[in-house]
Amino acid sequence: MSTYAIGDVQGCYDELRTLLDAVAFDPAADALWLVGDLVNRGPKSAETLRFVKSLGDRAVCVLGNHDLALLVVAAGFAKPHRGDTVDDILNAPDRDELLEFLRTRKLMHVENGYAMVHAGLLPQWTIPEAHSLAREVESALAANDGGLFRHMYGNTPDAWDDALTGYDRLRTIINAMTRIRLVDASGRMEFSHKTGLDGAPEGYMPWFEVHGRRSAGTPIVCGHWAALGLMLEPDLLSIDTGCVWGRQLSALRLEDRRLFQTDCSAYGPSE
Repeated sequence: MSTYAIGDVQGCYDELRTLLDAVAFDPAADALWLVGDLVNRGPKSAETLRFVKSLGDRAVCVLGNHDLALLVVAAGFAKPHRGDTVDDILNAPDRDELLEFLRTRKLMHVENGYAMVHAGLLPQWTIPEAHSLAREVESALAANDGGLFRHMYGNTPDAWDDALTGYDRLRTIINAMTRIRLVDASGRMEFSHKTGLDGAPEGYMPWFEVHGRRSAGTPIVCGHWAALGLMLEPDLLSIDTGCVWGRQLSALRLEDRRLFQTDCSAYGPSE
């Protein structure tokens, strides 16, 4: 059995299938870990969701910011952004089943000494603490009462406090796990910077470089930061290599950390 972790697919269904063929993925024996952002920007979001859904428990997917954005739009609390490509889901005959599948995915996955989250973790959180906080969001999503979608968007609070409650607490967890790139030494999040490491605001650093980060030592599989590119360190496996921006879709076999990639040059240049 092999476990393949794959970076942000974003509706690039054909490239996903090409990559799985290249690694000879066997759904009867192998496992697939997907770092989130299954949908949007690419041409085949609905086909991507249908395929991942068909794999059942052989595929583990955590939610990314684009996945959550789709759920907010589908619930009627936001309009699609310019450039969004999720109409194939919103207008699909199996729309409800696809949205239900997405809504019931995890925010964080922990297994076999690895943790997987879409964007990253705040430096104050241990892996068990972060996993517990993720379950709070997952429970709120499972309730499907609309309240979380109504209050999900916003950049505040921008720092963690154990005393946070209600939607402020859930929003902070979601922002950290699906949007984080830079933080200051205290863990305060900065959301405006979306390019690579050059030009980062003074006093801010990548979330994984904070001295004393309490999740250090556990390999964290993540995506989200396409401009950062592939980053493979002992306890950081950042594998969003910008397929939807015309670069590659990457799969990492966790057992031996062998990297597999497929070309995505049919899409536009990296932003």
